[in-house]
Amino acid sequence: MPSLDSGPGLLGTRLRHLLELLDADVAAVYAELGEAGFRPRFTPVLRALAAFGPSSIRELADAIGVTHSAASQTVAHMAGEGFVVLAPGADARRRIVHLTAKAEALLPMLEAEWAATAAAAAELDAELSFPLSRLVDEVLEALSRRPMRQRIADVAPDLAARARSGREGGREGAAGDAGAGAEVGGAAEGGHRG
Repeated sequence: MPSLDSGPGLLGTRLRHLLELLDADVAAVYAELGEAGFRPRFTPVLRALAAFGPSSIRELADAIGVTHSAASQTVAHMAGEGFVVLAPGADARRRIVHLTAKAEALLPMLEAEWAATAAAAAELDAELSFPLSRLVDEVLEALSRRPMRQRIADVAPDLAARARSGREGGREGAAGDAGAGAEVGGAAEGGHRG
């Protein structure tokens, strides 16, 4: 099968693949250091807690540059693995994240790994026609000014209206003749098995 366009149309897919490659290799380093199962996304949280002390999830999200939801999910996984504990803050709605003794014992190894990974990333940047780290910063800034959803709406303003129209037309047809719909669905399934 020929490959799909590798240009802007598959940007998200290609970025996910890039992240999978990077994360898998960093995870392999952790495994070689005797910490199999330690996830690369834990390290920035642990480093932030070591630098700033107990912090809310919002503070951690801001410190490491991720959404509150992403930080919350990472902290939940870390708590499950025994690297952090959560305690109520002064405001009952806030939870404060604390390092455990297990996590503190890992900090020297994580600092050494972090320095090595940063040096390797700088080496990778030097091999590229434009530094990836700088490009990522520029992309994040551009998307904060104008999110991708808005960009899609700007280039295809009638896209949502066409989709709604198609769904409304599809419901009428499905209600009118269920037997014909079943035949079409069956034919479509058979066509994809090839």
